[in-house]
Amino acid sequence: MTMAAVVVGADGKARCAWAGIESDQAYQRYHDEEWGRPVTGERELFERLSLEAFQSGLSWITILRKRSAFRAAFANFDPAAVADFGQPDVDRLMADAGIVRNLMKINATIGNARAILALPEGTTLGSLLQAHAPAAPRPAGGPIPAKTAESAALARELKKRGFSFVGPTTAYAMMQAVGLANDHQPGCWVAESLTRP
Repeated sequence: MTMAAVVVGADGKARCAWAGIESDQAYQRYHDEEWGRPVTGERELFERLSLEAFQSGLSWITILRKRSAFRAAFANFDPAAVADFGQPDVDRLMADAGIVRNLMKINATIGNARAILALPEGTTLGSLLQAHAPAAPRPAGGPIPAKTAESAALARELKKRGFSFVGPTTAYAMMQAVGLANDHQPGCWVAESLTRP
């Protein structure tokens, strides 16, 4: 995907074009405060993985607008709590209009929590992500890929370890979200505040 470099918001700040196309302040806050910034906690990484999977086929703003409902529905994305979900929880989630009611994505989220808990001692979701971080930064300002060799390798590794609904595109979106891939565009005020990996 090729993006225009930046757009200037009403606040005078230049942002990546995707963050300026929505009038919703949640979109700009996500861009300014979260996207591309390092995330290391397992709960936080599990949340990002889950939300990226739920976003598949939908717009990101849809997920952002439902984020607080997702957190409430999925025990604040505590992997141990979600791993204990059973059929009554699945039924509850499928009836919850505050979230995306997709049975495959709900089951994947529960299964992914169980996969996190089943990782061998010393292995974490964070360590798996770090092991697949790009060796060199993508050239600034170039086209932003939907997936990379590293995200394809991460998706294969996660699937091998029992994770589901995490293909190369979802894996790359997560890499972007947690700062492993810094795809803020040149001229974006956030790009200037972060060191490219």
